[in-house]
Amino acid sequence: MSLLATKSPFFATFKSLGALFLFIGFGLFLDSFYMVEITDNAQLYATISMMIGFLITFWRVNKRVKEQMIYAVLIGIIGEYLFSIVMGMYSYRLGNVPHYVPPGHALVYVAVLYFSKASSIIKNKIKLEKFFTIFILIYATVFLIFRNDVFGFVMTIATILILRKKPRERLFYLSMYITVAYLEIVGTNYLCWQWPSTAWGVFDFLPSHNPPSGISFFYFLLDLGTLWLYKKRHKIAWSRMKNVRKIRLNLSKTTN
Repeated sequence: MSLLATKSPFFATFKSLGALFLFIGFGLFLDSFYMVEITDNAQLYATISMMIGFLITFWRVNKRVKEQMIYAVLIGIIGEYLFSIVMGMYSYRLGNVPHYVPPGHALVYVAVLYFSKASSIIKNKIKLEKFFTIFILIYATVFLIFRNDVFGFVMTIATILILRKKPRERLFYLSMYITVAYLEIVGTNYLCWQWPSTAWGVFDFLPSHNPPSGISFFYFLLDLGTLWLYKKRHKIAWSRMKNVRKIRLNLSKTTN
C-alpha cells in the first residue's frame, strides 16, 4: 500500500517525516565538526549523500512532484545566496552555500507534502493541528524564556496568526515548522551553520538564538514560490482543480 493510501498514521509518519529526520541526521553528520576533525572533504561527502537521496526520491515521486522538486531546488539556490551570502542572515561553516543545501530544501518540501496529504493523516487533521500548534507555542516560549529568542518567537506568532485564516494549508505549514526546527537544531549543533545573536546581526531589538525557533517562516517563501511556479506553468489544470474544489465544497454544504 502506498504512503498516501495507508490507513496507519504511524506508517505514514515514519515513511515521510521519519525517513526524512533519519536522513537529515545522517547527512548533516557527514558535514559535522566530528567529520571535520578527520577529513577535509566533509561537505563533499554530505553532498554525495544528498544527491543519492534526492535522485532516489525524484525517481519514486510522480511527474507533478518531480516538477515541484526542480522548482524547489532553483528557488533554494536563489534564496540561500540571497539570505546567507548577500544579507548575512546566517553563515555556513566554510562561508559558502554547500551544494547539498538546495536539493535538501526539495526533500524537506516533498516529505512534508506527502505527510500532510496521506489519507490517514488527513483523517486526524484537526487533532494534529491542535497538537502541533500547542507544541510549537511551547517550543517557541521555552526558547524565548531560556534563550532570549525574541526573533524566533516573533516569527512563530506571525506564523500562527497567518495560518488561522489558511485552513487548507495549515497542517502542511505546521508540519513544516516542526521539521525545520529539527533540521536547524541538528545543523547548528553539528556546527554546519550558525545564526547571529540578533536578527541578521543588525537588529539589536530582536535578540536571536542559534537557531531561532520560528525560522521556518522563511522556508514558507520556498513553498509558496514552488507552488506559484507550478501554477504559472499549468494555469488551465490549476483552474480546473479549483473549480472541482468549489463544486465539492458546495455539494458538502448542500448535504449538511
